[in-house]
Amino acid sequence: MVPGRSKDARTRIPTLMNEKIARFLAANSLETPCLVVDLETIAEAYDTLHWHLPLAKIYYALKANPAPPIIAMLAQKGSNFDVASRSEIELCLEHGIDAGRLSFGNTIKKEKDIAFAYEAGIRYFAFDSEDELLKLARSASGARVFCRILVSSTGAEWPLSRKFGCAPEMAFELLRKARALGLSPYGISFHVGSQQTDVAQWSGAIQSAARLFSLLAEADINLRLINIGGGFPAHYRGEVPAIEDYARAIMEAITRDFGNDLPEILVEPGRSLVADAGVIESEVVLISRKTASEDRRWVYLDVGKFNGLAETMGESIKYRIETPGRNGPSGPVILAGPTCDSADILYEETEYRLPLSLEIGDKVGILSAGAYTASYASVGFNGFSPIRTYCI
Repeated sequence: MVPGRSKDARTRIPTLMNEKIARFLAANSLETPCLVVDLETIAEAYDTLHWHLPLAKIYYALKANPAPPIIAMLAQKGSNFDVASRSEIELCLEHGIDAGRLSFGNTIKKEKDIAFAYEAGIRYFAFDSEDELLKLARSASGARVFCRILVSSTGAEWPLSRKFGCAPEMAFELLRKARALGLSPYGISFHVGSQQTDVAQWSGAIQSAARLFSLLAEADINLRLINIGGGFPAHYRGEVPAIEDYARAIMEAITRDFGNDLPEILVEPGRSLVADAGVIESEVVLISRKTASEDRRWVYLDVGKFNGLAETMGESIKYRIETPGRNGPSGPVILAGPTCDSADILYEETEYRLPLSLEIGDKVGILSAGAYTASYASVGFNGFSPIRTYCI
């Protein structure tokens, strides 16, 4: 257990807005939509993960939220960083983070960016194809490379497709080729899907990785690293297991398949560190009905799919919504964003209910919105500006 926290405090779905953020919003008249992030909540999430997975090196997935104060705080706490582009590498270097603490985890990289990363001092690189391996051999000679394998993402609310990873049998051949090309075949990586609600999903993936370790050892290639990816959940509308349940399942699988000869363990959390720390404040722009007899109101917010809520695509991520100062009877609503695009509907199939007293101009709080919101926003589709982030 993390000192000062009970198990129930971690498993229960929060029902109210973070008090620190609520006070900040009440004290400041901010232009909406905006994202407010509590750095203390992120620090606590980092400490909790480190407590329950002490053998794992944490590489924060920068794409979840690259706000500079978050980077600075996590760097000070000792976090490493998973980067996916030259811009993310430069952002870390600008914060004085040594390149040795970075892992270039994207399997789709321009060769000039590989060369830049290698020259900067990065030595961990992911790949999942022969041509990517050839790029690494040409521009990152001697680097430690890990091959990403395809695994199931059943149970994930934001599943990962076949875009990343290769079949284990292909990984075997690629890692053999890596050595022949002058690279250091260092490990196996996988990702079981974002917002993964099934703690058992890591078991089969770890088993596949361990099998590759054994097969490659027979070919005199001794892998050292298993990168178990991210996937740990935030608290949206559904209940999720506690982080210690994930950690227990992961370590049981690793010790089962590797015995006493444990590999280096690398974990890439993103959502689980920053999502619950953030609240988007939005404004109600319009409330309407399509027919006089329609029961459901359409509630249009000044934030939508294109300026912060991309993960509502397919209604995959279901945010908790709060309406400060509006209570009483509620009724069903369809929630939509502000742009002139018919795809900008947030929730139509999922039941949401908001107070019948809700009015145009009211503020709405979208909770657990610290991950994949501001960083997912468009440059300015339809003239709507990306979300401004405030870290407190």
